[in-house]
Amino acid sequence: MQNPQALQRRDPSTLILRALALVISTVSILILGAVILILGIRLAYSGRALPGVFLSGLPLGGKTQAEIVELLAPVYPYAEQGTIILTDDEANWMLTPADLGVAIDIEAMAQQALGVGRQGTFTQRIEDQINAWYRGLSVAPIVRLDKIVGGHTLGGIAAQVDRAMIEASIYIEGTQVISTPGQVGRELDMAATLLALEEPVHAMNDALIPLAIVDAPPVILDATPLAAVAQELLRQPLHITADGAEDIVLQPGTLASMLDFAVSGEGAAAAYTMQIDPAQTRALLEPRTPELERRPENARFIFNDDTRQLDLLTPAMIGRTLDIDASITTINEGLNAGQHSIGLAFSFETPPVADQATAEELGISEAVSVVSTYFSGSSRERIQNISTASSAFHGLLIPPGGTLSMADILGDISLDSGYAEALIIYGDKTIKGVGGGVCQVSTTLFRAVFFGGYEIVERHPHAYRVGYYEQGPGSPGPGLDATVFVPLVDFRFRNDTPYWLLMETYIYGNQLLWKFYSTSDGRSVTRSSQVSNEIDAPKPLYKENSDLPEGKINQIDYQADGMDVVVYRTVKVGGDILHEDVIKTHYLPWRAIYEFGPGTDLPSGVEVEDN
Repeated sequence: MQNPQALQRRDPSTLILRALALVISTVSILILGAVILILGIRLAYSGRALPGVFLSGLPLGGKTQAEIVELLAPVYPYAEQGTIILTDDEANWMLTPADLGVAIDIEAMAQQALGVGRQGTFTQRIEDQINAWYRGLSVAPIVRLDKIVGGHTLGGIAAQVDRAMIEASIYIEGTQVISTPGQVGRELDMAATLLALEEPVHAMNDALIPLAIVDAPPVILDATPLAAVAQELLRQPLHITADGAEDIVLQPGTLASMLDFAVSGEGAAAAYTMQIDPAQTRALLEPRTPELERRPENARFIFNDDTRQLDLLTPAMIGRTLDIDASITTINEGLNAGQHSIGLAFSFETPPVADQATAEELGISEAVSVVSTYFSGSSRERIQNISTASSAFHGLLIPPGGTLSMADILGDISLDSGYAEALIIYGDKTIKGVGGGVCQVSTTLFRAVFFGGYEIVERHPHAYRVGYYEQGPGSPGPGLDATVFVPLVDFRFRNDTPYWLLMETYIYGNQLLWKFYSTSDGRSVTRSSQVSNEIDAPKPLYKENSDLPEGKINQIDYQADGMDVVVYRTVKVGGDILHEDVIKTHYLPWRAIYEFGPGTDLPSGVEVEDN
């Protein structure tokens, strides 16, 4: 029988376990020995750098902090002996690194050397100590840059480098244009310059460093081109023009007082431009607006009774309205282009009836009302006024539904517009005034409207009966006259038909003929009148006129009996009443008035005005 212990000794697994235990025991003893050795070295080097620590090739092992500082101080003279050259174009500043706040922190370097193997986790410390002892471990130099010190030094340089930005200027003294050039500003960027220093100084190298400069260009650097244009403008007057109107002329002194300069555009496109003062320009143009503007006017025609077509009498006129804001813009553009003559800006309006209009298009096919009044015995001046006033209506068109105002058509009644002085009724007197005879025209038009059946909008009677309006064949008698005194007293009527209305006026000898052409809508007119309160005219009055020669007697006013007249008008279309009018007139009794020259023998019993 075998011995169990002998069998156990011969078991392979048992042998392996015993061998493994022996290895582990041996390694543990070695590690323990190494740890004891390392701890022993650390204990032996307490307060000193561990073996194998270097800085810039110098062994520091076994040295205290003070010994390390003493050793390294002469090795790093860079801060005081290095050279940094700052450059800006042609100027250079040679400085030491210390001038710019550079310092070599040897104390920190010594502390770093002593810290090798003594910082971090336990494992990290053991690892650093072994690496230092086995392979050697170098500590990096510590270079510090104090930006406050560096900034102070750069501030002194900035005082020499910085330059204020100056805008170009342009202005006027009298009529002289003066311009000054601009200047590009520049400023030292201290932060960017210090940033450029970091790489060479941390490497403790000498360096040539360009200063970081920020340029500040002006919006406008040079205003001389515009100054030359402005000066040339002020050498002669500026003409502001409009077709059919007198130029507005600005002499150089006046123009200079209105000119100003402003910057327009942005960035590279920015430039000085000239401009005139808007308020002054508006004050200059607004009073001229009435003469510069014009209403659109339809073409004027004559109805050809033979062809029954329209013959062009006066071409249409395009209306225009002065656009002051656009004119100011246009003037400014012209000034900047150096123009001495600049047109005003208008908005335009085309009239409804152009030169090519036809009778068919306008609905004009026949005469719908034709009347005449007579003025036998009128003075040459009165006839001139009748002709001038009636011609304003010749060929005039009134649209369907349109209202005609005589005052609007006649406009200014003055000597300048072709009228002469003649007798007029003013209040309760007959006096000499510009436009005497215009009421012959208003009365004739009123009757054409009355008998044509058109709507009467506004009508005013005369203060007394006027003999002219009761002359001639077919006179309707008193009560069918109308007075106009522009702009206070007007005659207006409305074309209340669906067709255009064309008016023609003619003077034949002592007759004013007024014709309405349109298309009849079948309206008919009936009238009746009633006279009451008749009063005889007073006796004639004689007045001495020193401008007349002896023996000369002129009648300047004619007697007329006073009365009240009511005229009734009924206008029908197809049996339906379109208008019913009651036209009332109160005529004052009126005496005849004569003027005589001094020393003239007068009939006995006449009334003479006291002087």
